[in-house]
Amino acid sequence: MREEIMEILTELRPDVEFENEKKLIDDGILDSFDIVSLVGELNDAFDVSINVQDLLPENFNCVDAMVELIENLQEEE
Repeated sequence: MREEIMEILTELRPDVEFENEKKLIDDGILDSFDIVSLVGELNDAFDVSINVQDLLPENFNCVDAMVELIENLQEEE
């Protein structure tokens, strides 16, 4: 799962070294357009539905947070 998220992020923003970033949202590395694209890609790739209430900076600040979010969403379904 982590590798697939990394691929999605790298396609979205090839200029960012996602492995080392811990504050993608807080530091403004990903903007709102990036998040919209990212959410769509994650929904499709992992067959989940990321809702508005899930759109919190802490869920998207780093790859580990995204993995945790998707795992939690998959458990709920």
